[in-house]
Amino acid sequence: MAKYDRFEDLPVWQHAIRIGVRIYGLVESEKLGKDYRAKDQLIGSAISISNNIAEGFEYNRNRQFIRYLEISKGSAGELRSQLFLLLSTGKIDKEIYDEYYSDLIDLSSELKGLIKYLNEFENGKNKKD
Repeated sequence: MAKYDRFEDLPVWQHAIRIGVRIYGLVESEKLGKDYRAKDQLIGSAISISNNIAEGFEYNRNRQFIRYLEISKGSAGELRSQLFLLLSTGKIDKEIYDEYYSDLIDLSSELKGLIKYLNEFENGKNKKD
């Protein structure tokens, strides 16, 4: 894995930002226009993903970064759950749900892979001590 000096260079953070930008567009749709609670929840979950990646990275310690990546992964699951509820209530179309679902599954897989990599790195480092 490449060494990154800034969280902005992490592909997983960039992916999370793209999802967040799309969520901001989604909440402006006519069907969600007056559902302020849903809008707040969607935006909160979406920005939590990228913000936790950034915050964890800035601690400059793998163990802390791993913990924040796990929180980001949880927020991605939370966002999927919220989108499913909106689909079930007819506030978003299946096509939109499917696009977000697929993208969020991909992001969760990326987060899981990075968590696994960092855990293996930390475990290997501890064995050398």
